[in-house]
Parts: sequence; structure tokens; C-alpha cells
Amino acid sequence: MKNLQQMKKSTQKGFTLIELMIVVAIIGILAAVALPAYQTYSDRARFAEATLAATPLKSTISVAVQTKNPANLAALAPETFGIPADVAATATDHGTAVAAGVITVTWASDGSALAGITYTLTPDGVTAPITWTQGGTCLTNGYC
Repeated sequence: MKNLQQMKKSTQKGFTLIELMIVVAIIGILAAVALPAYQTYSDRARFAEATLAATPLKSTISVAVQTKNPANLAALAPETFGIPADVAATATDHGTAVAAGVITVTWASDGSALAGITYTLTPDGVTAPITWTQGGTCLTNGYC
């Protein structure tokens, strides 16, 4: 009888090994799902830098269309109407180019997953206001 009373007083404290293993397994599964999603999220956030690099060129082309009245899109080329010269993509710099009004930004060849991914903006014509259409390999890769 005394032994039975002692057993009632002693209660289980802590977790069993199986409970701890289940918790570790759940955390492992969550990490396996979350890490690739986080990598994609961080790559998309980094690629926003390339979309922002197109903004000055976009503004320059819009101003050129409104003030210089180019005859067609082919007239919108580098080093005309105030459009800056093309910049080649290097290991440290993103490349920018304008051809017939189409702006192309190429991610730097820095060895990352984004290396060589392009972002293009295509104008709808030479009449203001210009409507821009996004394109490039960033669309197929899900970065823009």
C-alpha cells in the first residue's frame, strides 16, 4: 500500500525520447520546405536592383519622346537624345543597353543564381504617354 502511494506522488517530469524525436523531425521538415522558399524570396528581392537600374533610362526615353519628337522607335538609340551609352555587364556591374527604345538590363556575371538574367522594358511607340511592357528572362525565372 505504501509503495502504491509513493508511485502516485512521483509524476513524470520532462519529455520522452520519442517526443523529442518527433519535435526534431517536424522542425527538419519545416526547414526543408522553408529554406528554398526563402532563397527564392531573397533572389527576387535582390533582382529588384536590376529593375531599379532601368528607371533612369526609362525616364530619359520618356523625356526624349516628349521633347525631341523622334520619328520612330529606331531613332531611340544610345548616345542620341540624351540617352546614355550602353554599359556591358561585368563581374561587379549590371549591364544596361538601349536598342530601338527597348531597355535591357543584364544582371552582373557575379557567379550568383541571378548571373545573366535579363530584364527588358519595351515602349509601345513614340507618342506620350509611353506604356512599357516587361519582358526578359526574369519573367520565366520568376524574379520580376
